[in-house]
Amino acid sequence: MFGTLGGPELFLIFVVALIVFGPRKLPEIGKSLGKMMGEFRRASNDFRNTIESEVEAEKIRESLRIEPPKVEPVASPPQEAGASPHEAPPPAEATTDGAAPKVEPVAEAVSRESTPPTAERQ
Repeated sequence: MFGTLGGPELFLIFVVALIVFGPRKLPEIGKSLGKMMGEFRRASNDFRNTIESEVEAEKIRESLRIEPPKVEPVASPPQEAGASPHEAPPPAEATTDGAAPKVEPVAEAVSRESTPPTAERQ
């Protein structure tokens, strides 16, 4: 629809601008338009440079990134029914006959140790 502007189109635009704005305002408008275009070009170049530098920095970070070795989780032994996962099972003691040792409640063991010796020892 719109092609490049040639000589006749630019001349027509100049004549219309001269009629609308007058010969005194036209140089001021041209200066401000030139400054605006220069600032826009400078801002777009700064933006492009910033984006390119960030992309390069990201490529460098990716190339320097070292993957830590993958550690597989250790499987924990299955818990007994009703046991808390934070509670450690009692240590197993070796017996001469190969049977599992009998585990006494702590209260009974303490009360037995604190009682005085009976007549059986004498």
